Amino acid sequence: MAHILIVEDEKTISDLILMNLEMVGHTVVQAFDSMEALSATNDHHFDLCLLDIMLPGLDGFQLIDSFNKLSIPVIFLTAKDSLTDRVKGLNQGAEDYITKPFETLELLARIEVVMRRFGKPNATFVYKEVEFSPTERTVRKGGQIINLTAQEYALLEVLIQNRNLALSRDKLLEVAWGYDYIGETRTVDMHIQRLRKKLDWEDVIKTVYKYGYRLEVS
Repeated sequence: MAHILIVEDEKTISDLILMNLEMVGHTVVQAFDSMEALSATNDHHFDLCLLDIMLPGLDGFQLIDSFNKLSIPVIFLTAKDSLTDRVKGLNQGAEDYITKPFETLELLARIEVVMRRFGKPNATFVYKEVEFSPTERTVRKGGQIINLTAQEYALLEVLIQNRNLALSRDKLLEVAWGYDYIGETRTVDMHIQRLRKKLDWEDVIKTVYKYGYRLEVS
């Protein structure tokens, strides 16, 4: 998991991002203006910065230079959605540019892509005797390899990456099966049942009534 700095002057947005990042296991520090952001880099080593553009004091375009010098990758999170701003942000060294409003799953997925790019993929996940290794692409229970189909593995990976978040069946189809998948949501139910049985996770993969599923990790 990553140690992430959120630089966002709207507290409600910052708190929502913090809550979702911490739910999946990231550690987070908040800054609400450019001075707080620069001060935080003196006290912490960050794996990533989520940076708003419109900030009190220095704006995000002015601030990104400081993060580049510290080799901290930056993802812009901003309401500025013009092509000119996107190009400017990327040309200044941002790894990605996400416009508000955005979905939590999209943000988490893009964070994972940037972490892989910088050689910091998700670490091995261990819970209730199950060990999920994204590096080895293996799943073990009690030290024994669990044979999963490619689709079961993809579904489990999405659940783990978004643990403690409620995911709709439609969203699971979109993310785990791919945007071009044409199928019924009962396909998700069937694969969930297989994962529960193979991993003995009846009490871990929770059903969210009339919505979808959540991998519940304490």
